[in-house]
Amino acid sequence: MDNTKINISATIVLYKEDKITLQKTIDSFLATPLSKKLFLIDNSPTNNLSSLANHPDIAYFFIGENIGFGAAHNYVIKKIKKHSDFHLVLNPDVTFKENTITDLISEIKKQERVSMIAPKVVFPNNAHQYTARKYPSFFDLIIRRLKILDKRIYEQEYRNKDLSQPFFVEYLTGCFQLYKTADFVALNGFDERYFLYMEDVDICKKIDETGKKKLYYPSVTITHVLKQGSSKNLKLFFYHLSSAIKYFFKWT
Repeated sequence: MDNTKINISATIVLYKEDKITLQKTIDSFLATPLSKKLFLIDNSPTNNLSSLANHPDIAYFFIGENIGFGAAHNYVIKKIKKHSDFHLVLNPDVTFKENTITDLISEIKKQERVSMIAPKVVFPNNAHQYTARKYPSFFDLIIRRLKILDKRIYEQEYRNKDLSQPFFVEYLTGCFQLYKTADFVALNGFDERYFLYMEDVDICKKIDETGKKKLYYPSVTITHVLKQGSSKNLKLFFYHLSSAIKYFFKWT
């Protein structure tokens, strides 16, 4: 990245992504009418996805091994420091309208004490994804995994609130997190001790320690496919369990 200052930078961490789905996400970001740079950080075993990086606003980095979600997003910290005003942590299966990022930036600019903002998230069938949540206990992770005690899960997802209105939340899931770049850099990004899962909860805790806030802003909506890998894959389940143990040892 050169020394040109840009409005918005973004990272997408890749691992054997479906090219069609990923291309839709890339196109969504590139449609944003701001100066921008998209960093594709590829943890895949091959660089087959490099063909999608043929655009002047994209920088592609093939890592050659799976270094994890947090470490891959952190790969750009030195590159964006002092070079972008806002930074987006973006999943490879998200789509949104061209004014989505500009609307979120307009709002976060008004909020001096807010480090991170995120929109309403829906599934492709337009059903609500409850991405604004309270900090989980270990018990909460278990009941969510077992899909029991719906009342408790709903409380954790703020379903008792008017979700059509903005409010400050405990944590926002990591499919689309828009930061003030200076704050993301000051946080040193994600804790790299988590290989996968819980990094999004952890970074929200780190924001709390700075005295700043996270804003759920449902006036803007994005679409997220949501793979839910840990509920379908035993290896990913153990990654999730390992991260949960690390999280609770750190914060309790």
